[in-house]
Amino acid sequence: MNEQKPKSIAVIGGMNMDIGGSAAGELRLRDSNPGRVTLRPGGVGRNIAHDLRLLGAEVSLVSAVGEDAFGRALLESCEALGLDMSMTLRRPRERSSTYLYVNDEGGDMLLAVSDMDIVDRISPAALEPLLPRLKRFDALVLDANLSEASLRFLAERTDLPLYADAVSAAKAPRLLPILPRLTALKPNRLEAEALTGEKDPERAARALLAAGVGRVFLTLGEKGMMAAQGDALLVLPRRKVQVLSTTGAGDAATAAMVWAGVQGFELERAARFSQLAGATTCECLEANNPKLAELPDLFFPQRGKMSRSDR
Repeated sequence: MNEQKPKSIAVIGGMNMDIGGSAAGELRLRDSNPGRVTLRPGGVGRNIAHDLRLLGAEVSLVSAVGEDAFGRALLESCEALGLDMSMTLRRPRERSSTYLYVNDEGGDMLLAVSDMDIVDRISPAALEPLLPRLKRFDALVLDANLSEASLRFLAERTDLPLYADAVSAAKAPRLLPILPRLTALKPNRLEAEALTGEKDPERAARALLAAGVGRVFLTLGEKGMMAAQGDALLVLPRRKVQVLSTTGAGDAATAAMVWAGVQGFELERAARFSQLAGATTCECLEANNPKLAELPDLFFPQRGKMSRSDR
């Protein structure tokens, strides 16, 4: 098969050091629970960038780190993956972003605390000098950890396809001013409600389309995924997998949504691929499942192999 040049994608958003705890049995609040504690790179933007790299894209990550031990470890781990980190901001005397979460015995997140003040440094003023480089990419991916001002700036000052992850119900409304610019958006049910005021997923999806979003990939947890574009709306039932951890599954679904989008795949094909990537990540204790690298050629064998010689 003919080789295709990998798409170039810039991801702009949060990067954390994740400290995670997973209970070995039923979780008891206000008590010490036996289990497993991990320390690993994470963050919505970083996870999406990592997964896009696994899928075969050329990826640059625009984020912010402090010049501390966590910041150095984050940069080194990303560079080892082949991510271009030259546009990531280094901030002396500031704490790198840290995310602390606890999963229940089923692998679902029960609670979390995020220390992400440094993400605010990805401001319009910091982004301005990066514009000439950003405009050369095939697409930009934004996460709602960015400030509303930065999201507006990127939407107004670039004409590239924009993809977005809503991150959380609290942060999703930051995307409201740029909905008409979004090629595709991946919210969950709560994030879609925060953006539209609609509790019903179908009404929420249609409201997002009416607001100007090109495609909506709305994750429904146990009920699967809803995908919508124009007059088309479909619901894919949940893929049955052995769930070890849901951490990173939504980020993988976003990465696959972006990858399928830049490849030009139609709605249902893109939705099935996005859902498969999320489900595959649930089968792994890590937030990024290395098996994602196998999915493009398994799911789209006729597309032609993308060059991966530099990975």
